[in-house]
Amino acid sequence: MTTGEMPKTTTVPEPNDPAALRQTPNQVGLRLHRPPLVTNISAARWLLLAIVAASIYFFHGFLVPVLAAMVIALASWPLRERAAHRLNLGRTGAATVLVLVLVCFLLIPIAMALIYAFRELRDWINWAILVNSSGAPAPGWMVDLPQIGDWLDESWQTYIGRPGGISEIVQLVSGSNIGAIYRGAVTAGTLAFHLALTLLFMLITLFVLYRDGDKIVAQIDQVGRRILPDRWSRLSRVVPATISSTVTGMTLIAIGEGVVLGVAYWLAGVPSPVTFGVITGFMALIPGGAPLSFTLVSAYLVASGTPLAGAALFLWGTCELFVVDKTIRPVLVGGPVKLPFLPTFFGLVGGVKTMGIVGLFVGPVLMALLVSIWREWQREIAEEAPRRPEPPARS
Repeated sequence: MTTGEMPKTTTVPEPNDPAALRQTPNQVGLRLHRPPLVTNISAARWLLLAIVAASIYFFHGFLVPVLAAMVIALASWPLRERAAHRLNLGRTGAATVLVLVLVCFLLIPIAMALIYAFRELRDWINWAILVNSSGAPAPGWMVDLPQIGDWLDESWQTYIGRPGGISEIVQLVSGSNIGAIYRGAVTAGTLAFHLALTLLFMLITLFVLYRDGDKIVAQIDQVGRRILPDRWSRLSRVVPATISSTVTGMTLIAIGEGVVLGVAYWLAGVPSPVTFGVITGFMALIPGGAPLSFTLVSAYLVASGTPLAGAALFLWGTCELFVVDKTIRPVLVGGPVKLPFLPTFFGLVGGVKTMGIVGLFVGPVLMALLVSIWREWQREIAEEAPRRPEPPARS
């Protein structure tokens, strides 16, 4: 047998030899193994994205109550800790007690005030419809104002006092006639069911957050450390402090100012004191809104012939605002996140436009979070600036 006729020996590559692995194609049976067009990781990511998008589409109606419940839970979490541990109520007992306290001392009084204010507002709309149909003279206190009384009387007869004048103003401002606005105000009760359903979902979510908030926070911390390992420890502490400061420093104090000044309006003899109290509470969410409200009401009392009541109301409002801003607000907030006027205004208007009345509380909180993250970013940049080496000077 010659050398050419001898059978060739096939060398089996070593399993750990990289050169052999590069030369030998991946083969399964009689076919070469080709890489898939979509890897397992890509498929998992696209599947997760599709599930998240579907969840947002089907459950976006629950976004408002969930956000409201999260804001309330974060703002009142110290009370939950005291009720659960110091009072030995447990997680379920503390959640039940806090939800009942919220319903009895916050939701029911606010709902009663809004219902009463809507009744007073309906009387105003009825008066506007009557004046729009038959006309009416200017109020006596307006005509008796010095220097500008005659001009106000002439303007009233030109724009408001004549038949159809209010309808033209409403059409110019809102694009709707006064009849449509009246029908909308009368049928506003149909939205009560939707609002009650939203509040019910919010209370259920709040109960779950009070009971299982520790577990939810632990899971969020795990994901946050995975995504932002260096910054999560600071951001996760800034968010609850910001929400607590915003809700306590703006919302609760605004409600208190609305109640206190509403009582002052009633004592001073202001017509529709509940409505003006609710308006003052909403205006107190905006910096400078509460002083503007009681100043205008005081000016109305002075112009209508009761200067003593107007001066007393203005003095009381000034003293109350000074006490709140200098003593109560710093104690309740404890280092608040002071928002500029423009983010606060955008938060209020955008929140109301997007989420309705719940947006009054959620909108400023979201803007406060954005401002806090921006300030945290600026602080990190300022801390890293001295560490950077200076470029060498060019000769």
